[in-house]
Amino acid sequence: MYKKNYPSKRFKHTIEFLKSNVSNSESILDLGIENALTNVMQQHGYSVKNTKGEDLDMDTSTITNSNADVVTAFEILEHLISPFTVLKDIKANKLVASIPLRLWFSSAYRSKTDLWDRHFHEFEDWQFDWLLEKAGWKIIDRKKWTNPTKKIGFRPILRWFTPRYYIVYAERV
Repeated sequence: MYKKNYPSKRFKHTIEFLKSNVSNSESILDLGIENALTNVMQQHGYSVKNTKGEDLDMDTSTITNSNADVVTAFEILEHLISPFTVLKDIKANKLVASIPLRLWFSSAYRSKTDLWDRHFHEFEDWQFDWLLEKAGWKIIDRKKWTNPTKKIGFRPILRWFTPRYYIVYAERV
C-alpha cells in the first residue's frame, strides 16, 4: 500500500531516503520498539522486525543475533549512553540511521515526564560521521532537512533555515 500522507515531514523524508538506498527485498532490523514509522515502512513493502524495548546500552543480543540485511536506527542513537557499542555490534553490512542535530540555539531535548525520553547526545553532523567511521562504517549517502514550526519567535524562525535532522546510509567497511 502506497501512502502519500505521512504523520510527519520526518517520516516522508525518511521513507524517501530509505527507498533510494535500500531495496524492499532486504530484511530490516529496526532499533527500537514497533512504532508508527515501522508501520509506514511495512506499508512500503519492507519486511521489518524491531528490537523489544531492551536497554540497548546494556543488552545488544537482539542486534548480535539478527540476520537482517539492513539495520535502521531512526531517532534512537541520541538516547543511548554508548551508541558506539551498538553500532559496532551490528552484523548487517548496511545501516540507515537518522539523528536530530544539535542546534546552537536550543538545548538538548529532555522530557520532564518520561525519564527514558531524553537525549544523552545531540550530535553535529561531523561528530556523527566520526562515530560511524570509528565503529567501522563508511557513509555512502546523507541528507539533512529542517523542521519548521508554526510558532512565532526567534527560534521558530531559525528552524525554517537550520537543519534539524540528519540521515545517513552507510556500509560496513
